Amino acid sequence: MALNVKNLEGNENSDDYTRKVTEQGRWGLTWDVFKGNFGKVVLINLFVLIFLLPMVAVLIVRGVYINGLGLQYPFNSNTGVGYPAYPDTQGLTESIYLSADILFYSVLAACSLIAAVGISGGAYSMKKLVNTQGQFTLKGFFHGVRVCYLNTVLPLIIFMAFLFSAVLVGDWKDLVIARGGSGAGPITAYVFIIIATVLAGIYCAWLLAVGVSYKLSVFQVFRNAFVLMLGSPMHTLFFAAFALIPLWIYLIGTAVSFMLFVSFILLILFGLAFILLIWMSYTQWVFDLYVTPIQKKAEEEANRKKTPKELAAEKEEEEKRVARELLAAGKSELIGKPILPISESLVVAPLGLTYTRADVSRLAADKEQLGKDISAYEEAHKNDTVYAEYNKLFAEREKALQPNDKKSKKKKVSANNLLK
Repeated sequence: MALNVKNLEGNENSDDYTRKVTEQGRWGLTWDVFKGNFGKVVLINLFVLIFLLPMVAVLIVRGVYINGLGLQYPFNSNTGVGYPAYPDTQGLTESIYLSADILFYSVLAACSLIAAVGISGGAYSMKKLVNTQGQFTLKGFFHGVRVCYLNTVLPLIIFMAFLFSAVLVGDWKDLVIARGGSGAGPITAYVFIIIATVLAGIYCAWLLAVGVSYKLSVFQVFRNAFVLMLGSPMHTLFFAAFALIPLWIYLIGTAVSFMLFVSFILLILFGLAFILLIWMSYTQWVFDLYVTPIQKKAEEEANRKKTPKELAAEKEEEEKRVARELLAAGKSELIGKPILPISESLVVAPLGLTYTRADVSRLAADKEQLGKDISAYEEAHKNDTVYAEYNKLFAEREKALQPNDKKSKKKKVSANNLLK
């Protein structure tokens, strides 16, 4: 599917690092980042968890509050007047849940403003780990908070609004059914709000990814996130489910006490960071898949309009620029002449602990053949612009340093005085 994604390429939120290009696959790289930087992943997870503690505290207090009301209200208890009295408690439990959820989920939504600090820093740090193959500093975490907070808090508030609505509709449904009312309408409304909350959650995750990765206006973030979500629906569903593995383990733990303990350990160690790592890595893959080809297509379109003479001149100028940069670092034989690229076909078989005269002869033949290949490659490429320009610039420097007076002492040519 061709995606019309605009204003992404060249607008990355990466002013504190340079994105590195790697030939390794995206998911192989993600696994290497996870296992090779596990300590950093745990540290990022702890920082995210610190800013999520207010939300956790609200949920814990909510449970304590509801349990406390359960001890106070007269659920089929003896009133002490001589005969058992059974007051009308129809729908009382559901009413308690509804009133408690209105209060505590409102506070939970407000706590998302604090949680956005940890999520913005964690998402930016995970993007940086993936794009730089392991670079991370605490300064980078808080830099991510500074540049990505507004783009994080907005989707988080949107999702919390849908979640709040879903909880209230669910409580209302239970209350209506408990009081003997028709459950058709409430159940239908509950099903629709659940579907809307799931879709809103996926869309908000894309808003987070685009907002953390690129410098865009609010309208562009909303638009590009929508286009990218529609452009890869099956991939998005799969990786969203895969990223939430720590939460699936927690849900299993609600039925199996041992798994609940495991889920808590995982969430405390790296669960939250794992969710951010998988999601940011997946979205970076989508950006590479759709955004980069758009940029390449634009460059190819521009190159098609140029004449062969202009393209050749640009290539030559680029090679001269590279040679000048190498000149600034000092002359090197490794740079001044062509070096045969490493190839699997160019292998000199080593001698083992025991060897025969035939093995020695084979080794000598391999070395001789390798020497011929090196000489042939050097001869074929010695006049390439990048080497010719490099050696020419050094030759001019050396000539300028030659003494005019034969009696004067000849100045030693080195990498230090060539640029003086």
